[in-house]
Amino acid sequence: MENNKFFTVLSYAAAIMAVGMYVSYIPQIADNLAGHKGNPIQPLVAAINCTLWIAYGLLKKPKRDMPIIFANAPGIIFGLIAFLTAL
Repeated sequence: MENNKFFTVLSYAAAIMAVGMYVSYIPQIADNLAGHKGNPIQPLVAAINCTLWIAYGLLKKPKRDMPIIFANAPGIIFGLIAFLTAL
């Protein structure tokens, strides 16, 4: 029982940190919009990576892996916005 609780807490802590990582794109997006364009490759790769992780989380059997889905959803949104504004 203790092991299951540990992994549950660990998964939610990792999900919170992942969301923070993708929200940290906001300053890059602001810089891109201000004309200080950044490199578009990294946020595009991050968005693709997050898409794959969400597919994994949705398709996982016997039940979906919700922490993985929630952790990676902001990565698609902010990654694509950072990519598009860097072009």
